[in-house]
Amino acid sequence: METLIELYCSVDDFWKDFNKQWEQHLITKGKSLRGPKAEMSIPEMMTISILFHQSNYRNFKHFYCSHVMIYLHKEFPTLISYSRFVYLLKNLFIPLFAYLLHNKGTITGVSFIDSTKIQVCHNKRIRRNKVFAKFAKMGKTGAGWFFGVKLHLIINEVGEILAFQLTPGNASDVSVAEVLSQGITGNLYGDKGYISEKLGKKLMDKGLQLFTNLRSKMKNKFMNLRDKILLRKRVIIETVNDQLKNISQIEHTRHRSVSNFLVNTLCGIAAYMRQPKKPRIRMSDKESLGLVTS
Repeated sequence: METLIELYCSVDDFWKDFNKQWEQHLITKGKSLRGPKAEMSIPEMMTISILFHQSNYRNFKHFYCSHVMIYLHKEFPTLISYSRFVYLLKNLFIPLFAYLLHNKGTITGVSFIDSTKIQVCHNKRIRRNKVFAKFAKMGKTGAGWFFGVKLHLIINEVGEILAFQLTPGNASDVSVAEVLSQGITGNLYGDKGYISEKLGKKLMDKGLQLFTNLRSKMKNKFMNLRDKILLRKRVIIETVNDQLKNISQIEHTRHRSVSNFLVNTLCGIAAYMRQPKKPRIRMSDKESLGLVTS
């Protein structure tokens, strides 16, 4: 796990370059802003938010009040109250989104695509949920029905995130793949949810070849040994989804606003990106020999 200083330096260096460009495009440029100015800087708030997702705490209030305000007061001398911090979290959305784009992985020619559900409440409380009434939708996965959103990911073979997108829970994987894969070339490996002849042709025109498993009663298609081996290794993206949910904690049912839900998700993805060790493809001697000979 990286140190607090390394995380802050990474965020602060990015903010110095990004803030200059961002201010040039604000409609409030040259105008005086109303209301009190936040005592904590954007990099400090981003660092604390990402640090929570790298920690073992499961509740942000407990993390902030019992850890940050007690043990990190010297590192952050201008700490604000917990309620004020939560209120200002919505201001981190654009900087966090730009930070993720700045730290996305390298396109290597081997990519994996998948989606995972982010459930915002238990199914028994769907009708009582007012926070996500206009944002989340009913969706279905192999595990059953859920109420929430979907996180769509594309990663490379060393576990680096190349692209991500949030959609309502009822969005199909095929409808998102074309937009999500813009700028990515090489081979793309996905599950049966991405089977679409029309999608395959569109991606091929952009220099990206799609490979998926076959459904029952579908005719076999020619696939060389290298692509067969890599298609079996698609489980790597399932591991990334699992780490995002259980280590980076992007899924829980305690959200009280959509904006803070989005910030929480982006912070969780940022925490994963900052991991020194990520899931990667490991080849047996037989599989390595197959890649060389194919």
